[in-house]
Amino acid sequence: MTSTSARRELWRERIADLWANAWRWVLAAFGVVAATYFVLERGFLGGTTFAIVIGTLVIAAALTSSKPLAIALFAMPGLLISARIGFGGGDLSVSDAALAAAFGTALLLGHRPYSKPLRQLLLINIVYQFATLFTVLVNPYALNTIEWFHAWLLVSGALIVGWALGAAGYARLALSLLVFTACIFAAVTVVAAGFQYAVGDFGPATPSWPFPMHKNFIGTVLAFGAIIAYLNPDWVGWTKGWSRFAFGLLAAGIVVAQSRQALIGLAAAIIVAVLRRSTTGRSRLVLFLLIPAAWLVISMVVDQIESQNRHNSVFQRVEWLREVYHFWRESPIFGHGLRYWYNPGELPYQPPQAELEMLASAGVVGLIGFLVMWIGVLLVLWHVDPRFGTLAVAVLLSRIVQSQFDLFWTAVQVSVPFVVAGICLGAMDHERRTNEPPDERVIDMPHGRRATSGAGWRR
Repeated sequence: MTSTSARRELWRERIADLWANAWRWVLAAFGVVAATYFVLERGFLGGTTFAIVIGTLVIAAALTSSKPLAIALFAMPGLLISARIGFGGGDLSVSDAALAAAFGTALLLGHRPYSKPLRQLLLINIVYQFATLFTVLVNPYALNTIEWFHAWLLVSGALIVGWALGAAGYARLALSLLVFTACIFAAVTVVAAGFQYAVGDFGPATPSWPFPMHKNFIGTVLAFGAIIAYLNPDWVGWTKGWSRFAFGLLAAGIVVAQSRQALIGLAAAIIVAVLRRSTTGRSRLVLFLLIPAAWLVISMVVDQIESQNRHNSVFQRVEWLREVYHFWRESPIFGHGLRYWYNPGELPYQPPQAELEMLASAGVVGLIGFLVMWIGVLLVLWHVDPRFGTLAVAVLLSRIVQSQFDLFWTAVQVSVPFVVAGICLGAMDHERRTNEPPDERVIDMPHGRRATSGAGWRR
């Protein structure tokens, strides 16, 4: 039997096994979703969405006995969903719910000990948390405290989730789930643009299915997927054909969404790939691809300025920046508190620029902590093995560049790049452990004891 025939036979066996069990899980999922919907729809906002989330969680929990990180894997597509689910008087995004469930699983069932780079990143995040603790103490209201913990989850919690998946050998599957979900969003966006163009509307494509998506949200999400597909590290192992198709589809989605900051963030990631061309294999010639993107961004900005429409995004942002600056001057050291814009009588919107948001919400002290965190994170990852660190640096640099022109502390846009960075570090540790000689592998034991296979106890 030839190698091609053997592969085909292996795939037939896998498909048969999947088909033999798929109907049971489909039936179970349908039953859980339907029951949850009928029970909770009357008392919860977004009952349908909440029912799907609960149903997915139940199925993943059932698989945990055989796949300990099933919940974390099932959470990957959910990380990209900003739709809200209601809990009485409050609400929560699907992304936050998925991250919280994945974090609990990763913390309890993830591989230990953490690698040195991951420990460094977690410590750097503590510096930021300490800096913003002052605004929590000075401005005592509930949302301030809740957001302080939420920010930690979006950074450290996301890193731990990604680490657990990468260290367990699920790096390729986890990244595939993220990129595949982003590709679905891209296809929906392109189709929506086609319908708009057919009636003479050449504005930004903002799809309303499977949930309403703002152009900057969809652009940012598609940019994350495009970066992963473009770099396609060797340890992920996608074919060139698939990665190029995914990148093309995702880039097309960004263009029709007309998200300027997403294009700029993607350009920053491509520059990182060129700087590390010995690892990524990307030629300097790829920089010429940035010329049309730069032209598109500049032309859109020039058109808005020339229109003299005081309500377009350019003039509106200038007005917001002016208002936030004057608002910050009222409390320059510790700020007005995280999520102050939900408080009556305060400035009623989130500042559309990362550093200005930190000044207004956490003051100069918080901004210093924010800058220390980002500089420290990028430096640590830059010194990681480029095979793994390049993707982590590219996706995080893209995020901080995007946030110079839009909101920063939003669930999907913060958690996803840190999950990807965690996956990169976990995959690096998984490869190291896999390549170790059997007599040198460290085995984790109860009560903090460790041993090497074929050797005596080692503490």
